[in-house]
Amino acid sequence: MMLARRRFLQRLGHTGLAALTIASGLLPRLVRAADTRAAFAAEALADALKALGIANPTKSDAIRFKAPDIAENGAAVPVEVESTLPGTREILLLVEKNPHVMSASFSFPDGTDAYVATRVKVAESSLIHAVVKTDAGAFYTDRLVKVTLGGCGG
Repeated sequence: MMLARRRFLQRLGHTGLAALTIASGLLPRLVRAADTRAAFAAEALADALKALGIANPTKSDAIRFKAPDIAENGAAVPVEVESTLPGTREILLLVEKNPHVMSASFSFPDGTDAYVATRVKVAESSLIHAVVKTDAGAFYTDRLVKVTLGGCGG
């Protein structure tokens, strides 16, 4: 008797969790996360952009991108990206010479300031691309970051 009640409660819990997941909008986020797997696995910039559905991003001065010219520790390079482009939905960070180019993806709901401050790994001196997806298309800016060996700063 006790075992049947336990199974009933487990099944009820699973059904309730599935309904809650769908109702809360978590399922669309999980589906979107699965879509970025190919971009995060890409080994070339063009492949990552293709996996994200970006054909030809336009260079833009409306993206403020701050990163050091020289990084003494390539394991944690601080970057800041701010987009003043209207309708910004996503900011993507791609490091050209990393084994896997895509480093980060950030989504912004409507009415949110599109600003990100984070750290990315840079395997060797490379261009870091900040790609912004908006309602009007994709835009980018980039910055060359030199990584020194041994932390000598030169």
